[in-house]
Amino acid sequence: MKPFTAFLLVLLAGACRVNYSFTGGDVGNARTMTVELFQARAPLATPNSAQVCTETVRDLLLAQTPLKLARENGDVQYSGSITGYDVQPVNIQANETAALNRLTITLSVAYVNTLEPRKNGEFTVSRFADYDSATDLTAVEEQLVAEISKQLAQDIFDRTLGNW
Repeated sequence: MKPFTAFLLVLLAGACRVNYSFTGGDVGNARTMTVELFQARAPLATPNSAQVCTETVRDLLLAQTPLKLARENGDVQYSGSITGYDVQPVNIQANETAALNRLTITLSVAYVNTLEPRKNGEFTVSRFADYDSATDLTAVEEQLVAEISKQLAQDIFDRTLGNW
């Protein structure tokens, strides 16, 4: 009876299939994606910040999913705009001056899944980074936008494909 049991276990194990992902992304049957250029709609937002946000989202999706980038009409589509780009003082000191300033970027995102329309939606994500108030924003803006964009891209991925 033992050889038969071993044979049965081998047969059953061969029939089992396990799906797993290191990123947790669920693209379903989608094969392509489109990420339109995020528009810089906030008064202080620069065209460069919009470009960096867009490219960061594209790069993250390419790295964490099997989706291929399409110029238009992808199976999953992202579009949106920078609706907030604000600098505020934080960490006020005893002499009533700010030790740090905070750059906050807010993106309004529209997500369309052409294969599973029930997953379509619009949402807002916002992230920030602090910098020394003695430093001019223009001196650190490129670095801050890159840092914040990575966080925003991960939030977008989590909300749309990450099963969060």
